[in-house]
Amino acid sequence: MAQIYPFQPYRYTGKAGPLSSVVTQPYDKITPEMRERYISLSPYNLVRVILGERFASDSDSDNVYTRAARHLNDWIATGILAQDPEPGLFAYFQEFTSPDTGERLLRKGFIGLGAVEDYSQGTVYPHEQTLTGPKQDRLELLRHTHAHAGQLFMLYSDPRGEIDGILDEAAQATPPIEVADEYQALHRLWKISDPPRIARIRELMADQRLLIADGHHRYETALAFRNQNPDLEGARKVMMTFVNMHSAGLTILATHRVVHSLAQFDPGAFLRAAGESLTVSPLESLDGLRRAWAEPRPGRIRIGVALSGGLYLLEAARGPDVLDVGFLHQRVLGSLLGLDEAGIREQRNLRYVRGLEAALEQVRSGAAQAAFLLQPVPISEVARIAFAGGVMPQKSTDFYPKLLSGLAIYKAG
Repeated sequence: MAQIYPFQPYRYTGKAGPLSSVVTQPYDKITPEMRERYISLSPYNLVRVILGERFASDSDSDNVYTRAARHLNDWIATGILAQDPEPGLFAYFQEFTSPDTGERLLRKGFIGLGAVEDYSQGTVYPHEQTLTGPKQDRLELLRHTHAHAGQLFMLYSDPRGEIDGILDEAAQATPPIEVADEYQALHRLWKISDPPRIARIRELMADQRLLIADGHHRYETALAFRNQNPDLEGARKVMMTFVNMHSAGLTILATHRVVHSLAQFDPGAFLRAAGESLTVSPLESLDGLRRAWAEPRPGRIRIGVALSGGLYLLEAARGPDVLDVGFLHQRVLGSLLGLDEAGIREQRNLRYVRGLEAALEQVRSGAAQAAFLLQPVPISEVARIAFAGGVMPQKSTDFYPKLLSGLAIYKAG
């Protein structure tokens, strides 16, 4: 049973300046260059809380976590952030251009609190593996701030679109919050505070299973924080954005694998080894790869590979419950290239790249020895695997666009 709650978030006030100067992408998408730009935009930019700077002089009493808590508390005390006077849910619409197709799309969701529940309860389902390091970092930040500044991205199934209909009603008014991000995605929020609408949304969500789209590390961090603070009522909930997995605007991009710095890598030897168990076909261009992918062949795995000598299509018969990304990790990266699971997790010889052209350019420029090009995983497959209790390799999905951090902040205590 999915337990959904309205809440009274802290939100930036006019004292903070333009909203575009204080909100950020999720912490795990912020590069060092992005952090520097965020810091330069405003003394109140949220990056100072969610991904602050570390210094050689850091100590137990003055470090990235204590500074984050100090910034947050100071901003609340000085009115940069103010708590909503009444609880509500928030319709959250994102209008964006798909990087893959150029199509302009609209993704609809709503922000609220969800109960923090163990996976064994059968309400919340992950679809990707997590790493210990990021969870330790996020837990230390949560211990100091008691705050969630970014929403977990949760999917639910509502084929009839009843909740989307309620959100559409709320979105008839002029949005009180509207901001464009650095990827030209437009983010709009409307508060839903009338009890009948809130009650109906909670009723429709009550029998839902929730699938984590983005935020696996932060959800498991919230679980650990709840367990460590049994007397803190607010720790039993976490801020989430809920999106209908049947929404026309739900977009998953492929994340391509780029291999570099392998000792004595020989493209010709790789192709010969691949040809012993796979069908290897040369391609003239990325358009040729796109045309191959456009032909429905559900019984075949089809992965593009860019090498210094050209572009090729790797094909194999698809076994039961086998996804292209899993096949790539096990049969190609593992068996053919000798990358072990630990090396893949730690990205020793591997980078993840969004966009076919960007991945291909890594090989053309000499920055990579090979780029393995994947099709996006359909949401139906993600849900099938997750609800059956399985997990996918890291970076199997790239839900686009990301949810902005700083639109609402939930204080657990």
